[in-house]
This record gives sequence, C-alpha cells and structure tokens, in this order.
Amino acid sequence: MSGPPIRALWSIDAAQTPGAELDDEALTGCYGRAEEPCVRVNFVTSVDGAVEVDGYSAGLSGPADKRVFGILRKVCDGLLVGAGTMRHEGYRAIKLDEPRRAWRVAQGLPAVPTLVVVTGSLSLDPTSPVFTEAPVRPIVLTTAAATAPEGLDQVADVIRVGEREIDITAGLAVLRERGLNQILCEGGPHLLGTLTAADLVDELCLTVSPLLAGPRGGRITAGPHREGGPLPLRLRHSLLADDLLLLRYTRR
Repeated sequence: MSGPPIRALWSIDAAQTPGAELDDEALTGCYGRAEEPCVRVNFVTSVDGAVEVDGYSAGLSGPADKRVFGILRKVCDGLLVGAGTMRHEGYRAIKLDEPRRAWRVAQGLPAVPTLVVVTGSLSLDPTSPVFTEAPVRPIVLTTAAATAPEGLDQVADVIRVGEREIDITAGLAVLRERGLNQILCEGGPHLLGTLTAADLVDELCLTVSPLLAGPRGGRITAGPHREGGPLPLRLRHSLLADDLLLLRYTRR
C-alpha cells in the first residue's frame, strides 16, 4: 500500500481499535454498503473550509484520501456527479482494478458502478472517453427542455426529470427503479446544495486536509438554502493518516 497508513481514531460502534492500522478490507468495513437506499456524499476540504486549491480539488487530496475514494466507488451502485465537475476535474470512464471488481462480483453486484451525470443544459460531448470507454452505459439526468447533442443517446441513457429545472428527487427515484440504491455523490458544490435543499443527503464522508488554503477556495456546498434549517448529523468514525483526517457522518 502506497502512502501513509490509515489508522482508526474513534468509531461509534467501537468496531476498530484506536490506533489500529486499517487495510483495504477493514476500510471496506468502515464504509460498507447501507441496508437501505442511501445517498452518500464524498468531499475533501481544507482546514479553513476551501474545496479547492488553484481551482482543483486534487490540491487538497493525498494517497489516503484517494484510497478511501476508491473504497467508496467500490461499494456504490451509482456514481452521481454534476456535469461541470465532471468536465473541470477531467473525469474519464469509471473503471476499477481487478480486486475491487472481484469484490463487487462476489457481492452480487455489477463489476463496475454506473456513472450518473446531472446536467440542466445537456452541454456534453458524446465523444468523450467518459462515455465512449465506459464499461457500463452511463445515465444522464436532465430536463425536458434541454436539447441533447447528436449521438448522446447512443452512448448514454438520457432521463428527463423536471421541465426546466432538474427534479433531483424524481431522478433518484428513477435510479432506484433501476436498482441503483447506493448512490455516491462526488459533487460538485451546487449538486450537494441541491441534494441538501431537497433533504436527500443520508451520509457525508469528509476528508479534512491539513492546509490553510485562504479565502478563495469556495465551500463544499452552494446553491439553495435548505428549508427547516441545518440538518443534524452524527459522527460515525474518525480516521487519521499523518495529519489528514477522514470523517464519516450520517443523519441522526
């Protein structure tokens, strides 16, 4: 395993011994699949709350964060991402290494999760490798008013939910009808804001990077306010890799 070891600090169920080094099997147990349909969100932030450095989240990440990133992808059914984030962060086709594919197959899952792209405008390139090289046909959630670029329907299933604005609640319902019950959202901030406003976030996995990024980094969430005020969360575990903190929260 490359990078610093990930060690358990604390867990609500005392499943891990404090200070114990966690291999991938133990990490999978820490972030395993939920018994009920679940929307899990994964973000990295600096200590002072920035979501990016020099315009990209990679400046906040590290080997330990990337290990957990891979575990979260391994255990999900669908990987939800906003089109802007997909383009900006340079997403490619979702692929897993052989051990993770084998784990999924042993659990009765498809070898690779399904990519789900959220876009109100359908400003997508059907020739992008994220579509053309995808081992599983991606899904695109959009509106009835959006015009699809030529060829998109040949490389993705386009699902229209909402007339001029995406009805994310309806979109998630369609995903569950297709058997995608464990959803991992990788952002960006506006998509997290939409999910939060619709009261759809069940879990937040937050990596806190030991950096002071300054005032220009933005936040992990943006967009509409949530009616009813802030959503209380419960800390499920905290892990440590050098000075990088890995936190997992669920709804109370």
